[in-house]
Amino acid sequence: MDSHTFQEFQSELTCPICMNYFLDPVTIDCGHSFCRPCLWLCWDEAQTPRCCPECREITDKADFSTNIVLKKLASLARQATPRPDSSSGEQLCTAHREAQETFCDVDKSLLCAPCSDSPEHAVHSHSLSPVSWVAEECREKLLRKMDSLWKMTQEMQDNLNEEVSKSTSFLEYVTLRKNMIQAQYQMMHQFLFEEEQFQLVTLGRQAEEILQELRDSEIRMAQHREKLKEMYRELTEMCHKPDMELLQVSREGPSSETEVLGLEDVFERIELVQRQKPHPVNPELSSLHITGLLDMLNHFRVNNGTIQGWANCFMNLSEEIRNMIFGDDGATEDPQSVESYAAWSVEAFTSGRHYWEVDVAKASNWVLGVCKDSMPSDNFEGEKAFLLYSLKKNNHCSLSTNFPPVTHFIQRPQGRVGVFLDYDNATMSFYDVCRGSLICTFFPSPFTSPLKPFLCLGSP
Repeated sequence: MDSHTFQEFQSELTCPICMNYFLDPVTIDCGHSFCRPCLWLCWDEAQTPRCCPECREITDKADFSTNIVLKKLASLARQATPRPDSSSGEQLCTAHREAQETFCDVDKSLLCAPCSDSPEHAVHSHSLSPVSWVAEECREKLLRKMDSLWKMTQEMQDNLNEEVSKSTSFLEYVTLRKNMIQAQYQMMHQFLFEEEQFQLVTLGRQAEEILQELRDSEIRMAQHREKLKEMYRELTEMCHKPDMELLQVSREGPSSETEVLGLEDVFERIELVQRQKPHPVNPELSSLHITGLLDMLNHFRVNNGTIQGWANCFMNLSEEIRNMIFGDDGATEDPQSVESYAAWSVEAFTSGRHYWEVDVAKASNWVLGVCKDSMPSDNFEGEKAFLLYSLKKNNHCSLSTNFPPVTHFIQRPQGRVGVFLDYDNATMSFYDVCRGSLICTFFPSPFTSPLKPFLCLGSP
């Protein structure tokens, strides 16, 4: 083959992109051929629709089969191509000054002819191959590795595209999420507003009903009082009668006839009037559930250490202290039959919002709240403590606060009572945990001293 023909042959086996012999050549739809790695990199970096790098014809396919014939011819051409001038000594054996055309697979070294015939390689039957063959095998191995790398590169590109798409979708979703949250809170505000209006209407209706009951009770008691006074006057007159008349009491009957009555009949009339005594009305409003109340308060629940710290401060109450807290009705004739104690937290609050709960189910009388001192030395009046009282009197329990002194006509809690202290906003609130409802809230003047949770339980 003459020089011109060989050059034409080389040109047909040369990739138009890298201008080297084909590596894993592929022939695309238009008929032009390229190294697979060159074509992939060209298409990847162009960031345009896939087209032929020579004729610019667009193709829809992304992958093509290897042109086996072209690959084999390119391999043969590489092997037949004369080596570069080795006069520089770069390709010569340093020992024999001959070209290194053999490769030892054991030592992984290039050998000249004398080196390959040396005992070190010949005696030990080292596997020796022409450099061109070994180089082609090496290219095949590299191409296989390159193929897996390119697949991973494409996988990373797909993942990158997904991440970019996710970023766009995520930003759109964040905007949507904000709108959803705003709409949800608006709905909750509307729901809570409607619940608030319902509770206010219910409160007004119950207040009117209870107020009417109280007015009716006032009338009944006034009438009964007049009846008792009339009987009292009648009995007073009887007591002033002579002995004989006293023993034979007379009264005018329904037919205007005079009836003679014995003292037994008089006593029976007295007992009848006494049995007709009207019972007082105990005004009590319903404790209505407030949606989400306890969930909100639990965000401010104090740590367990504060509650457990109460156990270190328990003290039994003397009769004098019981009377001071509960009044005369809080004690019994036998002080020894009363089990009472007070406790306060070892930790004092000087800022922030704090919520805790106390179980009062087994206590007849109790006091909850906060105090400025570990144990008030004189009384609980004024601003030394901010407390909610539950006191039992005549089998009826009443709720009241000390600052300001107010009686609260609300259902008494039967289980746990929640206490919420908002120190910074000077607010104290008490809650019926079982019902999830408000007992009372009062707003003293701004707090200036450390406040300790306080409780006092009594069970006569």
